[in-house]
Amino acid sequence: MSDINTEVHNAFEVIKNGGIILYPTDTVWGIGCDATNEEAIAKIFKLKQRDDSKSMIVLMNGDRMMYNVFKEVPETAWQILDLSEKPTTLILDNPRNVAQNIIAEDKTLGVRLVKEPFCFKLMERMKRPLVSTSANISGMFTPKSFKEISPEIVNGVDYVVNLHHDKICDKPSTIIKLTLDNQVKIIRK
Repeated sequence: MSDINTEVHNAFEVIKNGGIILYPTDTVWGIGCDATNEEAIAKIFKLKQRDDSKSMIVLMNGDRMMYNVFKEVPETAWQILDLSEKPTTLILDNPRNVAQNIIAEDKTLGVRLVKEPFCFKLMERMKRPLVSTSANISGMFTPKSFKEISPEIVNGVDYVVNLHHDKICDKPSTIIKLTLDNQVKIIRK
């Protein structure tokens, strides 16, 4: 296994050049790229054989990045994040400063603040949000470990992060949709 700083460097070089990566998150293995790069996002949609009207989420590493993407973040969002005991994805209104093809048709974007060291450090280096979508072909089961990821996905990315290949992840994030007028809808517990 490689060390985290080497992997952050390698992944950053690939992402900086418009590539896509396969990487461990705080939940399941993800396929990711720079959330501001439309061409890289299009590569992920193609690899996953996913309808591009289905949006993907982005990971962020803190308040500054959140406010760069959302002019307004409802106070309720911060309360939910503070109280959450497991990784939580919030779907928020009116994102900006990200690629158009990552934004859902209803002008929302799913975001998750992560503390997972690799993801956190990579975004610190990128200074941008990181796309995150499960490492599977659309409609297939979500792999719980690296060894369950199909060869089609592993071979379809530009770089595979060499960390946590033995980790088992059986819980995707909670997903909560939160509108600017504070309507809350739980999408996935």
